[in-house]
Amino acid sequence: MTSPSTTTSPSAVHTPTAPHRRGSLGPVGLVLSGGVSVQFGAALAVNLMPRAGALGVVTLRLLAAAVVLLLVCRPRLRGHSRTDWGTVIVFGITLGAMNGLFYQAVDRIPLGPAVTLEVLGPLALSVLASRRALNLVWAGLALTGVFLLGGGGFDGLDPVGVAFALGAGAMWAAYIVFSARTGRRFPQADGLALAMAVGALLMLPLGIAESGAKLTDPTTIALGSAVALMSSVLPYTLELLALRRLPASTFAIMMSLEPALAATAGFLILGQSLSLWQAAAIALVIGASMGAVRTQVGRGKAPVPEA
Repeated sequence: MTSPSTTTSPSAVHTPTAPHRRGSLGPVGLVLSGGVSVQFGAALAVNLMPRAGALGVVTLRLLAAAVVLLLVCRPRLRGHSRTDWGTVIVFGITLGAMNGLFYQAVDRIPLGPAVTLEVLGPLALSVLASRRALNLVWAGLALTGVFLLGGGGFDGLDPVGVAFALGAGAMWAAYIVFSARTGRRFPQADGLALAMAVGALLMLPLGIAESGAKLTDPTTIALGSAVALMSSVLPYTLELLALRRLPASTFAIMMSLEPALAATAGFLILGQSLSLWQAAAIALVIGASMGAVRTQVGRGKAPVPEA
């Protein structure tokens, strides 16, 4: 953040350029790191489902993530308005619903197609939130790559799994909106810690009903904690920080990278093959995301950023 002294020194006139440039590129690195972490965590969760069930995995993931974030952040409970609490509660409900629906989807259909269908939510958000025609082009290219990555069709998939994946996509779009709002209303990752606790409490009865005593197995708890760190604590924290500096429309287009990351994780961890069409789709999605980021960076060069 620019200090008051920068306006008094002639040599300081040029200093905002470098921080602004880093501020434009920094969120991109945060989003990419979070995406890699969450998809490899999802691949690990697929292997954990036979031990604890889909809702059991979600419950372990959210509980472990909530405990870690609450201990690390120690969020302050007083001094927040009703709007602040309303925002963080809706964010928590969104987190729980997004994770619950997604794991129900991957319990029925493969990881790659599930993420491909889920990412349609952020892509729809990018179209609705963007006010620039060029961003619509990038969203269209990303959407083309997403469908290519899904093999051009989803006719052979379980329709219930497809419905769960699409529902998770709608919750993903809501997650982007409320993550940004929470990040603006709460310092650091305090809002995320509180929202994670809300999501964990929401999923706890469902996880107990499905998995029962399986949730107390030490090995299951250890694996669930690893999934929580990779798929919740690290990526959600990085994305919350990124959304403080990145428009929701650009962030939503970058989410189209998730099917590419999921395909890579499936190839490396689950042994799923990667066809030539899928490789071309990955390249198309990456190109669209890079174009969206470059558009945002170019747009931010002219005006001087406010504190």
